[in-house]
Amino acid sequence: MFFDSVAYAMAPPAGGDAGAAGGLGGILGGPLPMLVLMFAIFYFLLIRPQQKKQKAHKAMLDELRKGDKVWTNGGILGTITDIDGDNLTIEIASGVDVVIKRGFVADKDGGAPAADKKKKK
Repeated sequence: MFFDSVAYAMAPPAGGDAGAAGGLGGILGGPLPMLVLMFAIFYFLLIRPQQKKQKAHKAMLDELRKGDKVWTNGGILGTITDIDGDNLTIEIASGVDVVIKRGFVADKDGGAPAADKKKKK
């Protein structure tokens, strides 16, 4: 009784041409194209910018030299006085030296923060 009408509603259209009714919308409306679209959005909005930022930070760390002013991740501003492999000795005050790992350097030049530098250019 009830199930007969449900089964009839789910049947393909009369004439047996099920592909013509769906057309291209049936292909593009499936779950696979939506997943591909979601991945593309995540890639261009999240993954790619993060990779570019990481690459720029790594290049900045590789270019550190003696005498450069740097900001640490802890917010300390100092001048590099010695480089021993991955260890940097920075002078944060007159006569006060701190040894940190190269990876803990957040920014270079010690001037305005990076966001302000972009605005001035």
